Amino acid sequence: MKNIFSRRNFIRTAALSGTAFAVPGNISAVSPSKGLEPFKLNENPLKLGVMTYTLAKEWDIETIIKNLSEAGYQSVELRTTHAHGIEVTMSKKERAEVKKRFEDSPLEAISLASAFKYHYEDQAELKKNIEGTKEYTLLARDVGALGFRVFPNDLPEGVPVEKTKEQIGKALAEVGEFAYNEGVEIRVCVHGKGTAFVPIIKEIIDYSDSPHVYVNWNCTAGDVEGKGLEYNFNLIKDRIKSLHMHELWDEYPYRQLFSLLSENNFTGYCNAEISGNEDPVRFMKYYRGLFLALQDAL
Repeated sequence: MKNIFSRRNFIRTAALSGTAFAVPGNISAVSPSKGLEPFKLNENPLKLGVMTYTLAKEWDIETIIKNLSEAGYQSVELRTTHAHGIEVTMSKKERAEVKKRFEDSPLEAISLASAFKYHYEDQAELKKNIEGTKEYTLLARDVGALGFRVFPNDLPEGVPVEKTKEQIGKALAEVGEFAYNEGVEIRVCVHGKGTAFVPIIKEIIDYSDSPHVYVNWNCTAGDVEGKGLEYNFNLIKDRIKSLHMHELWDEYPYRQLFSLLSENNFTGYCNAEISGNEDPVRFMKYYRGLFLALQDAL
């Protein structure tokens, strides 16, 4: 039996009840109101996680597992230098313990995120960031992380733009190949001064000339500039392995993005990079509800 709803009835019922609710999978079909498109429940929504830079920055691993599991989230992207303590100073035994704790949890997957970047004109600083990325990539491998987030992260004044883009691309090629050989994905974020634009990231990836440099889509205003979201998305759609979402109620075209990801058979995680409140689990449940609603999955 098809899961069909009247949008008008759905909204009216939700407003009258004052509460969020899930639509049962076996609900009877209801005749749609005249002139309105029927609502068909999306039974295959994208997967949801948390990026711990904001909401979970003070949580230890046990709190992360407990809170995300209770709120119905599927993955976590752990920011290095935060309270979780996922750092290269960890021993082999500690790394193995972290891996097991997540494998034994309800969460499906983890990844790591850093602030390593490759735009520096100072070549010693550039080398430091490349070598640091490699060191943390081994940590990501040891704790069972699928990917490792890095930055571009600037187009410095006084330096030819093409030179900087090529330098970032070549650095990403080096760390991307290193990570690939360790079973980890290097994911460059659409982020930074002058580099927070998809066409620029596409050019940087082209300079890398590597099939093992991937993208973390960042859901910022630059995504819709130029020829628009769909055009920009298509530039790098085969490289997108993860994304960071922010406030789902703002003007960013999340519904369109989610549709494009689904049409492209995206199997990664949409990680919420958001501030919380004094009741984080309840807040996360509301966020998850809106995330599903924007995909017609609630």
